[in-house]
Amino acid sequence: MSDDKIILVTGGAGYIGSHTCKALSRAGYTPVVFDNLSKGHEHAVKWGPLHKGDIRNKDDVDAAFAEYKPDAVIHFAGLIEVGESVQNPAIYYDNNVTGTLVLLDSMVVHGIKNIVFSSTAAVYGVPENVPIDETAPINPINPYGHTKAAIEAVLRDYGHAYGLNTCALRYFNACGADPDGEIGEEHEPETHLIPRILFAALGDAPEFQMFGDDYPTADGTCVRDYVHVSDLAKGHVLAIERLLNNGEGGAYNLGLGQGYSIKQVLDTVKTITGADFRIVKKDRRPGDPPVLIANVDRAKSDLSFVPEQSDLENIVKTAWNFYKNRHK
Repeated sequence: MSDDKIILVTGGAGYIGSHTCKALSRAGYTPVVFDNLSKGHEHAVKWGPLHKGDIRNKDDVDAAFAEYKPDAVIHFAGLIEVGESVQNPAIYYDNNVTGTLVLLDSMVVHGIKNIVFSSTAAVYGVPENVPIDETAPINPINPYGHTKAAIEAVLRDYGHAYGLNTCALRYFNACGADPDGEIGEEHEPETHLIPRILFAALGDAPEFQMFGDDYPTADGTCVRDYVHVSDLAKGHVLAIERLLNNGEGGAYNLGLGQGYSIKQVLDTVKTITGADFRIVKKDRRPGDPPVLIANVDRAKSDLSFVPEQSDLENIVKTAWNFYKNRHK
């Protein structure tokens, strides 16, 4: 039980952050959203107060800690677009790495010991073996992945030097929407696969572009591990509870542990929506591995993380319901 503990959620107005705030509230915590709303949405802050601020601004962070005195931090605030990170790495290192250093330094000053960090499977780059476990080499292939790997290293060093209890959650393809329809995925621009397909199904996009159908997979298209955002949110709650109960931190993969191909996703979307739409085949994108699937044994063992909503049909249904209702 949480005993009304307060959790500061940086980037809590964003996609995964807002779903995590709902999960925290349901578990009896008070989530305080810390967000500059550059990417997040104020309408997604429903389960606790919003403190507007920028993690790169020490005064903003100090003010939030002084006002709310949180028991722990969940850190989502960061830029996430791979292509943008290649074109403009400076803003990624500034926002993601510098911002995290400001946040951690303020945690040390205010005596806050526990932090769960939103990391990514992109830290692995192109894996040597699949499924990928947490002992796989850290070898990111783009600036976005480099910033996440750098932050993980900083967390380990701050843990050793300053006694912070840290947990890095490396998740695979976050997708789906709140089953109650209250919140969903609202990136601008939207680059994730399932929303892009659904936009084509809704007629909001003229076509769906599929990059590569000649991979060494069963149907020629990339295979990915899709994990429902509500399951990810639950994983963050479990990780915070582990740290608050003095459990050991570390890095954990969060995924389903099995993969679906792009063609399987397309077929599922067509079945659920009843829509037909144009699919345009494009060349492979550089750096796209054929298969990315998580080994989630460590998360299951240490965090009791068991995905409950991540079957592909449910993922597509919840996302479709959110976009369809927003479309009205």
